[in-house]
Amino acid sequence: MVRSSASAPDGSDAAASKGSVRLARGVTATWYYTISALLFFELFIVANTVLLILGAGIRPSAAAAVAISIGGLVWVVSTVALMIDYRHRTDTAGLVRWRRQLLPLLVAVAYAILAGTVSGLWTVAAVPVLQSLLLLNWQPGVRMRAMLAATVVIIGLAVVDFRMFDDGAAAGFGPLALFSAMLPAMTVASLWWWDVLVRLDRARASESRLAATQERLRVATDVHDLQGHHLQVIALQLELAERLMAKDPDAALEQLRAARGSVAEAQQGTRDLALRFRTAALTDEIANAVDLLRAAGTSAEASVDAGADRAPASVLGPVIRETTTNVLRHGGGKWAQLSLKKDGESWRYEIVNDSAGDPASDDGSGLEGIGRRAAEAGGTLDVRRGKQDFAVVVTVPAGAPEEEAR
Repeated sequence: MVRSSASAPDGSDAAASKGSVRLARGVTATWYYTISALLFFELFIVANTVLLILGAGIRPSAAAAVAISIGGLVWVVSTVALMIDYRHRTDTAGLVRWRRQLLPLLVAVAYAILAGTVSGLWTVAAVPVLQSLLLLNWQPGVRMRAMLAATVVIIGLAVVDFRMFDDGAAAGFGPLALFSAMLPAMTVASLWWWDVLVRLDRARASESRLAATQERLRVATDVHDLQGHHLQVIALQLELAERLMAKDPDAALEQLRAARGSVAEAQQGTRDLALRFRTAALTDEIANAVDLLRAAGTSAEASVDAGADRAPASVLGPVIRETTTNVLRHGGGKWAQLSLKKDGESWRYEIVNDSAGDPASDDGSGLEGIGRRAAEAGGTLDVRRGKQDFAVVVTVPAGAPEEEAR
């Protein structure tokens, strides 16, 4: 989480939004892996059913094999609709959304009747219905009990079906029975993993937004405390001056002068507060930048020399914040590397990230501002654009005057 010792980079709302998009992309890829594994398992069971019918002497016919194959493919496709509905589920939703899930459930029942009739096996008939039911929006504890019940039912039916085979044919039924019994556990484990991933995704996105919100709240609190105190004092001084105006003009004038002094103190306090946020320790600035990039879904690493806090913070602090914002807005979102090192009599700050566009493509103001700030401190800006990466390097003399960058 972003530390409270430094302000969040500008554009933190955009950063949080961009980070949410990147996280969503990563979650989407994981979702495809999850459903692909389940679909492969279902197709494997359908294929084993077809092979068993053709090879084990159970009503061997091409028509039966074709019927099981086509019906199995239709059932597998119907489970995709159930999986998509599960992806967008909420904890408060009901078990079944009939308008969207009734058809896939009817397909499962129809295939179960077809497969059970053609094969004469109870296991083959039970698996499609039980699998489709497990893909509904069960609550976590209930889903586990449903999985155990489905596994027990499949194992019991498999024991009954084994009696239909002689010793040689039973070996062919073994793999189908094994994978059928494993399917409920694999399905529930995959859906559990998906639920965990969604919660982590939401937590990371919330962390990014919370960091910016906490920083705004802290700034607002500091400004409120500072201005509230001074305004209260000024109000009392002016009230006293108003009361003394008729009786003792000299004393009233003295109170007016005191009020003017209080205004000056409030102005100076506000400037000091703003300067304190602008000149946070550079190690904290780097750490904040890394935390914010990671919260946005970017793999970020930093390398900072010992004694980096002695570098000109008023020059490099805004540069670190601006370049971090550029990476969040225009970078590829996969990785970023930051470094702050002593280079002779200068400090060298570099940030490199994967390229997804030109960081100056909007209006160039970000890089122009960085270049102007570096030049005012006697430093340089170097921008490198590669095919796969984008780098910004700012070099500033170690003795750069702090006031020049303010």
